[in-house]
Amino acid sequence: MNDLPAGILIDLDDTILDDSGCVEACWADACSEAARRVPGLDAVALGREIATYVNWWWSDAERTRIGRLDLQAATRKIVTETMRRMGVADAKIAADVAILYRALRDQRSRLFEGAIETLEELRTRGVRLGLMTNGAATPQRAKIERFGLAHHFEHIVIEGEFGAGKPDPRVFASLLQALRVEPHETWAVGDNLSADVFGAMDAGIFGIWVDPANHGLPADAARRPDRVIASIRELISPNGSH
Repeated sequence: MNDLPAGILIDLDDTILDDSGCVEACWADACSEAARRVPGLDAVALGREIATYVNWWWSDAERTRIGRLDLQAATRKIVTETMRRMGVADAKIAADVAILYRALRDQRSRLFEGAIETLEELRTRGVRLGLMTNGAATPQRAKIERFGLAHHFEHIVIEGEFGAGKPDPRVFASLLQALRVEPHETWAVGDNLSADVFGAMDAGIFGIWVDPANHGLPADAARRPDRVIASIRELISPNGSH
């Protein structure tokens, strides 16, 4: 595993960027704002109900596909419905809470420690890098620009720009073609088992799952990734898997 491939396709959110580590804190702050504006509304209870509804919302593949292309609209629907169930039918407050939550998520997203150094080292070693990310064009492109990531990659595929998202085989085919590499000499790295890893493996690419919290594979996982790492830093580490 010390030998590097000709090309590596790397996911953005929760692989290069810590995009989800702040979720609980962001919801807590957004729910506190809702409680401040709605007399009698319990922020903790609201947060608990939202968490339950969020899990249901994103458990459906089609809702996920549509929702990730307009996260603001999806968040507004989640907050509006949850508050309605708690007896609060103020659409303006719900919309404001959703806007605050998404703004906090954007503000608090951070590069994982060592991510840039890893990308630089891989390029120094001659690996051709491609970035692959699902989601709407504008916010995903803004993240790439904010963190100065574009110059590390020879090709970038954003779902909202490309017209298809992972695990659609066209995403992987486009990246392979642009990088001028073959599937058998390429790795794909990401935190989403279905989209990033198994989608790539179906295309003949070596699939590497990033499991930063060391949760291990879900109990209902029907397949195993080719490799499991805790951080993309392990791509250049002699002790890569765990």
